[in-house]
Amino acid sequence: MAQNNNFSDTAEAGVDQAAGLDTISIVQRGNLKTLEKTLRKQWRLGQNIVLCWSSDERGLLVILVPHYYLGNYCATGDTPGAQDADNETFVRELISGQRRKTRDELFAVSERLDVPPTFIKLNTALTEEPLVLQAVEQLIKRYGLSYVDSRAVLLFDIVEFSLYTPFEQASQLNSLSYSLNSAYNKLQAQGIEINFARTTTGDGYYIWNRDLGPGANRDLFYFMVLVVADNRVARAASRGNTVPVVRAAYHIGGHYELYQAEGVNPSVFSYIVGDVTIELARMVDLAQANQILIGDFQCDQPGRGVSDLKSVAAMATPAFISFCNRELAAMRGIQLSGKAINTLSCYLTQHNDAEDKSVPRRFRIVDKHGLSRHAYNLQIDVELDDRELALGLGPDDLPQRGAAASAPDVPEREPADAPSAEELFDDLASLLKKRSVKTITED
Repeated sequence: MAQNNNFSDTAEAGVDQAAGLDTISIVQRGNLKTLEKTLRKQWRLGQNIVLCWSSDERGLLVILVPHYYLGNYCATGDTPGAQDADNETFVRELISGQRRKTRDELFAVSERLDVPPTFIKLNTALTEEPLVLQAVEQLIKRYGLSYVDSRAVLLFDIVEFSLYTPFEQASQLNSLSYSLNSAYNKLQAQGIEINFARTTTGDGYYIWNRDLGPGANRDLFYFMVLVVADNRVARAASRGNTVPVVRAAYHIGGHYELYQAEGVNPSVFSYIVGDVTIELARMVDLAQANQILIGDFQCDQPGRGVSDLKSVAAMATPAFISFCNRELAAMRGIQLSGKAINTLSCYLTQHNDAEDKSVPRRFRIVDKHGLSRHAYNLQIDVELDDRELALGLGPDDLPQRGAAASAPDVPEREPADAPSAEELFDDLASLLKKRSVKTITED
């Protein structure tokens, strides 16, 4: 589970920051305060969540359900059918994107879920000002659950973190956090704005861009490249174990976003959990020190240029990396330890296929549950004024085909022999051990 920790931790600050109250009239500020107070009461310490809302001449109409309702509504029985899948699709669409519905749409949702709307009275009607509507949207999401179908997320993991002393652990987390903040400031100076959120995993950080879309995914990739480079330069200049050795993964996928309770208020920190965070955790679990893994994904194609964010077509991971590499010129001139970046390039590790054509090497990662996914190995070359950096792992350090760890052989038993209790336990232990083997091999 990932948490956004970049906001103030008071309930009222959540409204203030979301709405930009300085530019909203006093009357509408009062409406937002009333809405916040009523939603908090209806929320009941996390017992209920808000799904959607619609304007009313006297206030708002919202649909509230118990926190367990959506799970039950989408749950599949022993023989799941098309209705179960339709229900999950319906819920995902309902909690994706904008939560405001027309009156007819809201009552249609109410009828399908068999949940009556709840009326929230305001002193005056809400205006159609964009800032006011945006503030309402963020309040509704804060007391609800959201789904994002496609977003880039990073995972930075400190290698052998548990082997260090508590002081060294604190120093390494602080060093990595500084690299994140430094990368943000340096990209901002180049005109690349990353609206990033982060959470600690204990021995690293999940990072994502609050903004959505092809441009946001690309910018987060630039962010990862700069963090890895900054970490390597800092480590070369450090002593002892104050700067961490990291491994990283980048993936694009879907996730849910929610806000947990802190005392009697919902946190203003959002948490993300879903396919993308699960895949990242499984990838990094088998990554080597200094390795950078890129997930196997499909995403919208960014426009051809840093300022062009139009989506043109879908592209797979290799095409996405090639595109990002062409745009890395935007990062030239950025300083790392006082030395400017002269050239910067990135690429997926290649090999020759059966037709002697150079193609990216793809790796199959099998986790402890026996589930698998594919990933690519990223390499980054950085030329500074006084040195060259090769980031990531080179071809010689990567696993080959057929290099998967195999479970120990179990002596065969004669067919006529009845297994003893001890042999049955041994067989079960061997089976469990086989299932728990984690591997990464070239696909």
